[in-house]
Amino acid sequence: MPMDGMTVGFIARELAGILTGGRIDRIMQPERDTVILVIRAGSENHRLLLCASPNNPRCHLTRSSFSNPLEPPAMCMMLRKQLLGGRIREIRAVDGDRIVHVEADTINEMGDHVARRLILEMMGRHSNLILADEGGRIMEAARHVSADMNRVRQIQPGLDYVPPPPQDKMIPGQVDAALLARRFLEFPGDKPEQVLGKSVMGLGPVSAREIAGRVREWEDVGEAAGILAGFLNRLDTLADPRTFWNGETCQDFLAFPYITLDPEGQKKADSLSEAMEQFYGSRDLKDRLNQKSASMVRLVRGHVERCRRKLALQEEELAGAERMEEYRIMGDLINANLFSLKKGIREACLSNFYDPQGAVMRIPMDDRLTPSQNAQAYFKKYQKARNARQTAAEQRQKTLEELRYLEGMLLDVDKCTSESDLEEVRTDLVRAGYVKKNTSRRQQRDLPKSRPYRYLSSDGIEILVGKNAVQNERMTLAARPGETWLHAKDMPGSHVLIRSEREIPETTLLEAARLAAWFSQGRQSSNVPVDYTLRKFVKKPAGTASGYVHYQHQKTLFITVTESQIRALRCLEA
Repeated sequence: MPMDGMTVGFIARELAGILTGGRIDRIMQPERDTVILVIRAGSENHRLLLCASPNNPRCHLTRSSFSNPLEPPAMCMMLRKQLLGGRIREIRAVDGDRIVHVEADTINEMGDHVARRLILEMMGRHSNLILADEGGRIMEAARHVSADMNRVRQIQPGLDYVPPPPQDKMIPGQVDAALLARRFLEFPGDKPEQVLGKSVMGLGPVSAREIAGRVREWEDVGEAAGILAGFLNRLDTLADPRTFWNGETCQDFLAFPYITLDPEGQKKADSLSEAMEQFYGSRDLKDRLNQKSASMVRLVRGHVERCRRKLALQEEELAGAERMEEYRIMGDLINANLFSLKKGIREACLSNFYDPQGAVMRIPMDDRLTPSQNAQAYFKKYQKARNARQTAAEQRQKTLEELRYLEGMLLDVDKCTSESDLEEVRTDLVRAGYVKKNTSRRQQRDLPKSRPYRYLSSDGIEILVGKNAVQNERMTLAARPGETWLHAKDMPGSHVLIRSEREIPETTLLEAARLAAWFSQGRQSSNVPVDYTLRKFVKKPAGTASGYVHYQHQKTLFITVTESQIRALRCLEA
């Protein structure tokens, strides 16, 4: 469910119960709009994530690790100066709105106790994270909003914090049944969930539909309003978090069991934070990776289009060079018939002694040249066409190799599941000269080496699948000689290793081949050829691009793979 006001209320109450009285020991800002407070409470450390991302704004406890910039952003420095060592006094949602206040007591530079307020506004593209002092003056914000951007509400250091304009709605926990009944009568044509959304703060469409579903009979509006008001006024007692699954995909998180959703898909979670982490974890990471890779992908696609245009021209040049044998024959025929030809003719009709039937060949002549000079002109055309053919063929092969490399890089970006994966792709493109080296002072700390996908076959044998060219090379060169190596034939794709030097069962071999086909450019094709051989027959030529290898003694399987077959495999590490 989206982070509507009702959900914000549940997570704020959960966080308050865990973190109130805790000490802020560390502060990190891995992204411009994301802050993590490490809080010592209840004899353990908790990591509070406050995210003002336009796509996934949220707050909850997290166990995920994040890469931090070498140089902390200005807001991170301000937060450390103002909040480190402080105690959490209160965490609360604001009147059913999508706003959370984290109140802290801390000590300023003069040794005086002061109050600081961290305000998280979760409002889509208007989301923000704001630090204010005890008087409500803004000290810093993740996003500064000037008068040019918003004439009504500016967010700048030094200005007073002004909350978003209030809405004329009832607050959950303070819903008046009689007033709610009147609202239903005011909008007789609207659905019950629509009236709830207009009348009560913090109810998104999904929440409103669920709450309206608690009423079975609507003949007596007053009675129905009473049931709804009673439910809304005891929300703080209903916390029983769930995740909602469709197969193996976490599609939603719920603050309490929903009667409007399939009960079989709802799984109990230890906390709402845990449910939100399961839902947002991969989704937010994918969004972040897409944002970070967008410019790189555009640049690589531009190079791909350039290569395709160049390839078309080279193939056109090769097609033109196919007449070179015809030029040689014309020159030979003219030389063989010099005695019967004279200067000034425009065409010569000569018997072709290269043709088994001796057919007559009509040869255009330049009437300004002698027959011997015409023969030499055709020999020059032959020589030029032969040289062009050789050069164009070499250039075409280089273009094909470059195109395959670039298409492989695009495929690698698609397989990235972590910042380490993406950074390795970027590093390889920098080495190849396609992407400029990042010289920004706000570079990230050194990331750990990325790790391949790890699967376990039906026979209990480990299978590794590389995610990018650098990882493919590292994984393959580190493998044992007797391990089985697989790759989709003649197309970009992942290196796949079966981690066993014994005879490979047919089931494991087929599963590994499916992985090689799935993580290749031929994923959507049928009968994808997949080569397999022993690792000892795989060699890397010196000076070639990352992941480029030669292999021999291979056999080939033809594989048609589906997503359901890949999902059925046991993935140990993604």
